[in-house]
Amino acid sequence: MSYLDKQFSAFKSNLTSSSNKLSNKRTAAAAASSTPSPAPSQTSITIKPDLKRKRVEHANTVFSQPKDTGTGSHIITQVTYALEKLKEKDVPWTWQRLCEYLSLHGREKGYGQALKKILMRHDKVKYNKVDGKEKDEFSFRPIHNIRSADELLGYLQSQPTAQALSVKDLKDGWHGALDAIDNLEKQGKLAVTRHKKDDSARFVWPNDPSLFFSIDQEFKTMWQKIKLPEPGALADELEREGLTPANKSRSIKAKPVKQESKTKRARKGGKTTNTHMEGVLRDYSHLKK
Repeated sequence: MSYLDKQFSAFKSNLTSSSNKLSNKRTAAAAASSTPSPAPSQTSITIKPDLKRKRVEHANTVFSQPKDTGTGSHIITQVTYALEKLKEKDVPWTWQRLCEYLSLHGREKGYGQALKKILMRHDKVKYNKVDGKEKDEFSFRPIHNIRSADELLGYLQSQPTAQALSVKDLKDGWHGALDAIDNLEKQGKLAVTRHKKDDSARFVWPNDPSLFFSIDQEFKTMWQKIKLPEPGALADELEREGLTPANKSRSIKAKPVKQESKTKRARKGGKTTNTHMEGVLRDYSHLKK
């Protein structure tokens, strides 16, 4: 028998003796209570079994994630994959080629038909019906059907107003939009506004390079040598001449308002209470101002 088993047996015997003492008569219990009960040993306390249920700690298991293979189980996921591929390639794809890319040959027939109907009615997809269902073509429909520098210039010149064209909308269907915009800007055919953060093109307008006028460097140097007045000098000069600068609000003094004294009006239709003194009192109401 191990040391812990011996200590546990001693603890059980102590519990049994204590229960027998409590079952004795009251007088014997009172007499026994007058004498101090022996304190339990330190060893008996330490060997008390832990009855609490221990929490099992599970290790954080990291499961491997599936690779992006271009296929998905949900039909909306398949539509998303198809749109991304059509936008990336920028050329029409046949329905047979889309089925091979999305791995639809192993699925039921109704699944492929439902996916095809969704793509045919999608606002970002251009559908071209060809003889034979497998040869029907699908292509990405951008916001602006512009895919070259010449098409961009032609589109801007055909606009009835000089409204700017967003570069973000151009990139929706034209991957080389940024490079073409930079080249046209250097040639003077486009006016471009850019972001301050990364200097990327934001909006474009048509521009006519024939309207450019070159200035000699001599005049540029003379212009740059002109010293501008200090920011507050012009305002001070205007105030000395009795004028108000545009950046200061003119203070208009309000005219004092005369307070009119209110006159107390005589009460009309009042009830006379001192009728017994009409012959004694006199009426001085006509003397009021």
